Order: sequence, then structure tokens, then C-alpha cells
Amino acid sequence: MGSWTLDDIAWNEFDRDRVDPDLLPLIKAASVVEGNGADYARYLCNIFHDDPVFCDLARIWASEEIQHAKALGRWAELADPDFDHDAACARFSDGFRVDLTAKESVRGSRSGELVARCIVETGTSTYYTALSEATREPVLASICCHIAADEFRHYKLFYTTLKRYLTVEGLGRWGRLRVTWSRLAESEDDELAYSYYAANGGASHYDRHQAKRAYAARAYAVFRRHHIERGISMVLKAAGLPPQGRVSRVTSQLAWWGMQARLGTQLSRRQA
Repeated sequence: MGSWTLDDIAWNEFDRDRVDPDLLPLIKAASVVEGNGADYARYLCNIFHDDPVFCDLARIWASEEIQHAKALGRWAELADPDFDHDAACARFSDGFRVDLTAKESVRGSRSGELVARCIVETGTSTYYTALSEATREPVLASICCHIAADEFRHYKLFYTTLKRYLTVEGLGRWGRLRVTWSRLAESEDDELAYSYYAANGGASHYDRHQAKRAYAARAYAVFRRHHIERGISMVLKAAGLPPQGRVSRVTSQLAWWGMQARLGTQLSRRQA
């Protein structure tokens, strides 16, 4: 599936003077989240235990996620020589674990699980596209472009598998919408907040709300309207709704206004 390796990155072109101090904490956090790919693959293979074709693809997907973690971690160590990616990953693993004992999806069905995975890949492909356009540092821009392309392929992997399972399980539009909404509501759950805390040090104890605010104030700022529009189209497609047209336009507009309002709130709290 993958089309690049760490050796394809022009590490010698790294320019410390172009490192954005507001993006660096986000990259550190992303580097530890991506490293969770192996655990998520085990979780998926538990859920889809009798589907060896999908399990093989899930393991390949996980290997690409781990490569993302290594690339981002290596860049973060160049940008901040005091950053230890392996140690940050260990702190993250100590505080946040995927449930590897689950035998059934927390989404209620395999189709629901695949809808949720599509929503996650929508978020990551959009996020890394936004990061690649926000940074002036050439090596980070290259890494994020590669990752964004991978995440879009991952979306297509889960969406293709979803279509196969829909013919068996018959999860209707309302069921898909319910899963979509619940997964979107989890977009600021402990995984992201704790990754920010684990990767960026700071307070001696974990304050979820403080970490969430610090992450959101930086992450929301990298998005532009066209990123939101593309993401909404992908979300609607996974939910079983037309990805283009009036619903998409209205939803994109509301999502953009909502993000701008939340960004203003987070920045105000950050400055308080």
C-alpha cells in the first residue's frame, strides 16, 4: 500500500529557522498518536477475526501509521533536540491504552466500526493537509503531504470494506449517522488531550481540560475553509449522504463557523 519510506524524506533540507513554535507541539503530539497503530490493528483484527483479507490490510495500515509516527518523531527531534520521541511514546502508552480484549465493536456492528474508521481517516487526512500548507519548514511540509495522501487511501480502504459489510449487515442511514455523530463528538477525547500532555511535558499531573485547550488553540488555527469543505464531503459520504450539494454546503458553512467560534474561545482562555 505505501509508496514512500523514511529514506525518501530529504532530511538534509531541514531548516530550523522555519520551525513554527505553535506547530511543533502539535507534531510532537501527532507522533505519539500515530504510534498507536499496532494496538488499533489488534483491536480491528479482534473485531474482524474471521475476515483474513481485511485483517491483512489492517496490519499493513498499522505499519504505515507507525511509519508516520517515526517520521514525525524524527522531525520533532530535529526541531527540538531535547525531545525524546521514544520516551514520549512510553508516557502516552502508560496513560492511554486501546482495549485489546474487545471482541465486538463498541459501535454496535462491524459496519458501524468501519464508519467510525472513515471518520477518523477524514480527520487525519484533512489535518495533515492543513499542516502541510501551514508550515514553512520544507521537511515537515513533505512529511505531512505524504501522510495526508496515506490517510486518504486509508479512508478509501475502510469505505470500500464498509460497502461490503453494508450488504451483509444492512446498517441503515440513521445508524450510520448515529455512529458518525458519536465519533465526531469524540474528536476531543482523552486520546488527543493525553497525547498533547505526554509529548509536551508541562505540569507534573495530567489536567485534561488544560491539555485539551492547549491542543485545540493550536490545532484549530491551521485549518482553512477548503479543508473543512473537503472533510465534510468525506464525512457525509461515510454517513450515506450525498457528499456534494446543498446539504454539504450548509454543513460545511456551519462547521466552519463553529470551528472559528471555538478557536476564538480557546484563544481567549489560553490568554487569560
